[in-house]
Amino acid sequence: MSESPRRPRRPSGRQAAPVLPGLAARRAAADAFDAVFVNGRPLEEALDRLSRDLDERDRGLARMIAATTLRRLGSLRALLSAFLEKPLPEKARRGETLLLIGAAQVLFMDVPDHAAVATSVELAGEAPSTAGFKGLINAVLRRIAREGRARLEADAVYDQPEWLIRGWSAAYGAETARAIARTLAREAPLDLTIKGDPQPWLERLGGELLPTGSIRLIEAGNVTALPGFDEGAWWVQDAAAAIPARLIHAGPGMRVADLCAAPGGKTAQLAAAGAQVTALDRSAVRLRRLAQNLGRLGLEAEVVEADAASWQVGTEKGGPFDAVLIDAPCSATGTIRRHPDVAWSKAPADIASLGALQARILRNAADLVRPGGVLVYSTCSLEPEEGERQIEALLAGRDDYERLPVLPGENGVAADWINAAGEIRTLPTHLPHEDPRRGGLDGFFAARLRRRGAPDAS
Repeated sequence: MSESPRRPRRPSGRQAAPVLPGLAARRAAADAFDAVFVNGRPLEEALDRLSRDLDERDRGLARMIAATTLRRLGSLRALLSAFLEKPLPEKARRGETLLLIGAAQVLFMDVPDHAAVATSVELAGEAPSTAGFKGLINAVLRRIAREGRARLEADAVYDQPEWLIRGWSAAYGAETARAIARTLAREAPLDLTIKGDPQPWLERLGGELLPTGSIRLIEAGNVTALPGFDEGAWWVQDAAAAIPARLIHAGPGMRVADLCAAPGGKTAQLAAAGAQVTALDRSAVRLRRLAQNLGRLGLEAEVVEADAASWQVGTEKGGPFDAVLIDAPCSATGTIRRHPDVAWSKAPADIASLGALQARILRNAADLVRPGGVLVYSTCSLEPEEGERQIEALLAGRDDYERLPVLPGENGVAADWINAAGEIRTLPTHLPHEDPRRGGLDGFFAARLRRRGAPDAS
C-alpha cells in the first residue's frame, strides 16, 4: 500500500518575536548585579563568567550597566521608593534589579530611553516570578524617563552606604566625606605605568602625564588593543597604587620582597627598576596571573606561594631583604570608584577582621628587613584602622623601627597627600581636574619605615 503524500504545512501566521538588540548584554548585567548582592561575588568575576559568550561591544555594555547601577545605587533606590507605591514582593526581587538597571541607563548612560525600558520589560517576561510585573516595570521606567532627572536634582542622596559616610566624616570631616561620595559617583579614568620612559608613549596613547609618572587615559576602550600592550611596554595600575613601590627607590641588585604581590603591578615596578624581587602571595591562581603579566612585560621575579603572615626566611641575622613592600589585603574602599561593588560587599565587621590580618602580616614582614633596610606598608583603603593605626600599633610595640617620612615632591607626591607623620594618604578628591573624568585618585595609604641599625658587614 502506497503512502499518502504529506500535505504541505500551512503557515501558522505566528512568527517568533525578534530579539531586542542588546538584550543579552542587559541580561548579563542584571545577572552580574544579582551575583554581587545574592552570592557576594566580586563584580569583575561575575561579569567574566556571565559575558563569556558576548561580543566585545556587548561585554562592554554589560559591564557599564552593572557598574553604573552599583555606583549610583543609593540614588536609584531612593528614586524607586518614591515612584513605587509599595516594594515588589521578595519572590519578585529580580523585578527590582530590572528596574534598577533600566533606571541607571535612562538617568546616567548614553542609552535611548526606549531601549532601556523595552529590554527591562522583555527580561521581566523571561521568568514567571516577574512576568506579572511587566506592566508595572514599563510604567515606572517611563515615569523615570520623564521625571527622574528633576527628582534626582531635588533630592541629593548618598550613593555609598551610610556606615562608610559616617566613617569618612569622622576621619576627614563632613565636607570632605561629601566630596569623596560625589567623586565616587563618576567612572574612573584608566592609568598606566610605563616600563621605561613614559614620554614616548604620551602621543601614541593619547594620554596625559601625571605628576607621579603615570599616564592617564579616558574612554580607552579595549585595553589589549592599545599601542604597547603586546610589546609589554606598560601595565594598568592606578596612579595612587603606583606610589608605594616608588618609595623604595629600588635599583639594580637591591633585594626586595613584595608581599601579597598578585596580580603583580608593584612587582613589575620593582623588577623594571633592576631589583632582585621575591614576589609572594598565598593564592596559586593569582600567582599564575602574576607570572603571565610578568611574561608579557618581559620581566623576571622569584615567585613564592606562601602566607605573608607567617613566611620566614633568613631572619636569624635580621632578615635578608634590603626592602619589603606590603600591599596588604584590605577592604579596598579606596577603589570604590573603580570597583563599585566593594561598597556593597563590605561591612563594618570586615574592617576589624582585616585589621587583625594586616597586623599579623606587618609584624612578620618587619622581621624580614635587614638592619638599615626599608619597610613600606600600604593599603587601598580609606579606613584609618587599616592604615595609620596599623603603623602606630607597630611602632608602639617595636623600638627597632622609625618612620622615614615622605617629602613633598618626592615621586610627584603633592604636599596635601602627606599627613603630619610623613605618611601618604591619597583621597579620591585629590588630583582635581577641570574635566572631572580626568581627575581623582584611588584612596591609598602608604607609610615608609626604616629598621634601625647598620647592615651586617659580613
